[in-house]
Order: sequence, then structure tokens, then C-alpha cells
Amino acid sequence: MADAVATDAAGAAEAARRRGLGLRSRLIVLTVAIVFVDFFALFLIPPYPPGQPGETASITDFIEANLEFPAPNVVWAPEGSEQPEGILIFWPSISNTIVTSWLIMALIVLVAIVAGRQRADVPGRLQNLVEWIVEALSGFAASMGGPRAARYVGIFMAFFLFILLSNWSGLLPLFRVELGHYFRAPTSDLNITIGLALVSFVLFQVEGVRALGARGYLGKFLPFGEFRHGIGAGAMALFVGLIELMLEFVKLLTLSMRLFGNIYGGEVALGVLTALTLAVVPVAMLGLEIMLNFIQALIFSVLTLMFTLAAIEGHHADDGDHPEIETGRPASVEAAAAN
Repeated sequence: MADAVATDAAGAAEAARRRGLGLRSRLIVLTVAIVFVDFFALFLIPPYPPGQPGETASITDFIEANLEFPAPNVVWAPEGSEQPEGILIFWPSISNTIVTSWLIMALIVLVAIVAGRQRADVPGRLQNLVEWIVEALSGFAASMGGPRAARYVGIFMAFFLFILLSNWSGLLPLFRVELGHYFRAPTSDLNITIGLALVSFVLFQVEGVRALGARGYLGKFLPFGEFRHGIGAGAMALFVGLIELMLEFVKLLTLSMRLFGNIYGGEVALGVLTALTLAVVPVAMLGLEIMLNFIQALIFSVLTLMFTLAAIEGHHADDGDHPEIETGRPASVEAAAAN
């Protein structure tokens, strides 16, 4: 019996090894084919500057063809309106990043609806995939924030999935070249990242007030009660509280600028390398960007979760007055349960 089990395990390991080798071989062949086509197309069909057939394209033309500037393209604007110069787009104008955001949101909602309607005791591939994503993200959020994080798992997953798909959409060649006028990675646009940061900022402020009450939450930043322990202690507590208050608004800046800078910078680097080198370097850079985009989506989501948990945490002197901090439920519910 033991020999049969060992034989089956060895057979499974050998099959996995062969599959890995087969996948590796196909990737190598594909990369070589891309380099081959890229190299010979450069001579057989030489590129030319826009609107100037017959002219030789320069390195500058190559870079500009692969580069997106910070200001998003306006797909639609009210008749007669003029957008001010700069990278900010003002409503009701619709930019290509907003259009892409709507498509990504529609995709997430559609997958959720289809997976929900097809639930079965023996799950199919789509249900398996969705359940695995939900369980993995829920478990990760719980490991980061403990029991208090359970209330915010939904917003954590929503931020992560939307930002991840937004980041990866900028790596699609179709969106970067042929359809770049109408579609662009939402997170490479400062307008979108500021909007995401504002949602996150409002979330942890509202949750802080909900958990601690307006007086308790403001007391974290304006601890006038500390003056009962002396003028020196009160002045020091007030000074620290005002610094924490300023840091609350710094969170808004860091959330938006970190995400925008990393995604836009990665697209610029990928565009320049694509213009200056053959396919080997861009393919390697593309793999790196896939990983970094995943990390950036995770960072934004985790920071939102941690900032929210920090907001509902009372001052060290008042922790005992707020049982909802430990349970995530309002104090009235806890009192009713105790009775």
C-alpha cells in the first residue's frame, strides 16, 4: 500500500515537472518569436513620424508613441466648455480614465452577479475562483487587523480589486496604442487617485466618529482634558494632538500621490524601454510591472484598513469607555447583550 502511494506521488511530481518544463519552453519560444518579428519589422516596415510617410522616425518619435502624459484625454465635454490647462479634469467632462473605470467596475459587478447566480454544491471554475479570492482577501485582512477588521473586509476587497484591475489595464497593449485615446489606466491619472484617497479619508473619519462619538474622536486631536493633570501635561498633549490632526490630512496626500506616482512612473519607464530596446527588455519590465502593480494595490488597501482601525481606536485613557472598539459593534448593542 505504501509503495503504491509513493509511486502515485512520484508520478504526480514527474507530471508537474513536465508541465513546468512545457510552459517554460513555450514562454521561451514566444519571447524569441516576438524578438524575431520586432527586429525584422524594423527593417521591412520602417516606422515613420505621424503624418509623414517616407520619413525616418527618430528615437524621440518612438518614445512619444509609447508615452502617456499626466493629463488624461477628454473623451466628452459639454458643448462650449473649456477645460483649464493642467492634469485635473473637472466634472461633467469625461476623460478616458473615467471610461476605463466604468468598464472595470462593470466587469467586477458582472462577475459577482454571474458567480452568485451559478452557486452550486459542486462549484464550477468561476465559483471556485471567486470563492478563493474572497477567502484569501478576507483571511489576509483578518490577519492584519484581527477581529475588528471583519467589519471592513468588504471595503478592503473593493479597493484592492478595483485598483489591481485599474493598474493592470495600463499594461494592455491595445489600450496603450490603438485605443489609447478612449481608454487609459485609471490609477495613472491623478484625478482618479485623489478620488480614491478621498473615499478612504472620509471612511476612516466617519468610522472614527461612529465608534468613539464626535466628542471622543475630536478628543484624540484636541485633548483639553489633559489640562486637569497640569498646564505642562495639557500643553504637551495638545501639541501632540495637533500634529496628529495635521497627519490626518497628510494621509490623504500620501495615499493619492503614492499610487499615482508608482503607476504613472512605471508606465513611463515601460514606454521608454519599449521604444529604445527590442522585446526582451520590455517583456521583463512588463513582468516586473505586473508584480509592482499588485503590490501597490495591496499597499493602498492595507493602509485604508489600518487607518480605519486606528481611527476607531480610542485614546489610551478612554479605551475602557468604548467597548465597540474591541467588538466592532456599537456600545448600545454590547450593553443589551450584557443584560
